[in-house]
Amino acid sequence: MTASPIDALLRTPDPERGRHLPQDLAEAASKRLGIACLVWAGLWGFSLLMNNVVSPILSPDVPLDNAWPWPGNPVAIAVIVVSLGFYAYTRWHACDCRLSLDLGLLYEILLAFAIGLVNQWTPNTEGLSWICVLVVVHPMIVPHTRGLTLAAALVAASMDPVGLAITAARGVEIPSAPVILWIYLPNYVCAFLALVPSHVITLLGRQVSEARELGSYRVGKLLGKGGMGEVYLARHRMLRRPAAIKVIRRDALGSGVLEPPETIVRRFIREAEAASRLHSPHTVALYDFGVTRSGSFYTVMELLQGIDFEALVSRFGPVPPNRVAHLVGQACHSLAEAHSVGLVHRDVKPANIYTCWVGLEADFVKVLDFGLVKGELDEARDRTKLTAPEITTGTPAYMSPELARAEDVDGRADIYALGCVAYWLLTGRLVFEADAPMKMMIAHIRDTPFPASQRSEFAISRSLDELILACLEKDPARRPQTAGELAERIAACDVGEPWTPAMAIAWWMAHLPDLTGPGREPPMAAEDD
Repeated sequence: MTASPIDALLRTPDPERGRHLPQDLAEAASKRLGIACLVWAGLWGFSLLMNNVVSPILSPDVPLDNAWPWPGNPVAIAVIVVSLGFYAYTRWHACDCRLSLDLGLLYEILLAFAIGLVNQWTPNTEGLSWICVLVVVHPMIVPHTRGLTLAAALVAASMDPVGLAITAARGVEIPSAPVILWIYLPNYVCAFLALVPSHVITLLGRQVSEARELGSYRVGKLLGKGGMGEVYLARHRMLRRPAAIKVIRRDALGSGVLEPPETIVRRFIREAEAASRLHSPHTVALYDFGVTRSGSFYTVMELLQGIDFEALVSRFGPVPPNRVAHLVGQACHSLAEAHSVGLVHRDVKPANIYTCWVGLEADFVKVLDFGLVKGELDEARDRTKLTAPEITTGTPAYMSPELARAEDVDGRADIYALGCVAYWLLTGRLVFEADAPMKMMIAHIRDTPFPASQRSEFAISRSLDELILACLEKDPARRPQTAGELAERIAACDVGEPWTPAMAIAWWMAHLPDLTGPGREPPMAAEDD
């Protein structure tokens, strides 16, 4: 049986397997390795000074061999020379940063051998070895893949026993094997602990790198985040066109708390497919879709220069009827196209509809987030439900009765939700108030809403009031039957003076001046060049 594209995406391999750091992070780690080499050269130089110059002056009667055996001087000089050579290589203009990181693992082993040889020339079985410090700190400075990090740390941890073996070969009595194992067990414990900082630093660095480079887009600051992912500001590297990138993290797919990974992936892919089939100027444009090397899914969308309906009312209060008619009529245009190709949004709500400044036009509406879309083609192709067991799609405050009952729905469910949105714009209140989602859904199924005119600070005409109540009918057959019909009927309502482009521009200049004007370039993150 041929695996589905979704199965292939879910089986995206772990990026830690056989992969190294991204180029820019590898270069930074290579430079840190050079600094670490200077530090170690300084420490060994300090030991030379203290044991050959200062110690004989301060303690002339104490033999030097007790604290600094004769191999100490040649070993220290060798380590200093090698360290300075490593430093010079990391600063060389032709340095291969990936090679320098590989050599950095050998450098870790060399340092451990030098420490073990000097420390164990006269058997030293008291306290923790400096090798413990080395094997823990080195991966923090120079992170590498997990396998090589562990291998180098284990070899480095063995240099104290190697030093004892060399001492035993010279005929010096050394402790028994059980004593050696017990004394130097912390070396090996530290070797395994070294995996933690190396893995964390590498993973965080890779996430930062991917957040900056997704496909042809360079990503900047975080715009928002949710339970499964984030939305970032981005710009095409060649065209310099601004965009918004929505990312669903791989770890969120693996949690499966509310929905299995397959369901989340299908929903994400369906949103991209649905958006790609819609061309209304009032539907947010999809630029790209893909999967990162770490298995995270992303879509690149048109960057909206505006504010969603939920924030609009929360920040500035209820909206006058003439403007509501202007805004809702445009949302009807987007939904009408979706319904014409057999797509039902199923999650129409204020947070998913934006009013924007586009070119020279203010109050230009965009509908987004088609992640719960349902269509005829989808049903024929995939009989799998897009919701987890006992979970209903949509948002309870804007959910049609038939959707709340988990029945089959058509475009009239979106018309009900759009009626709820208009109600929110006019009143700043939900159609039904409840303290639990289930109670909210039950209210949509059986309760009769109060007319918006009874709860709004504006004078709402009878025609507009009745049209909104018609959208909120329990029986879909009694609602406006299409989004196009709703647009026509709302345009015919008495809303007083029509909302004009001049009025829209004046409102934006007064309330959202930072978002006004054609061709504005949104700021990227500080590291953008």
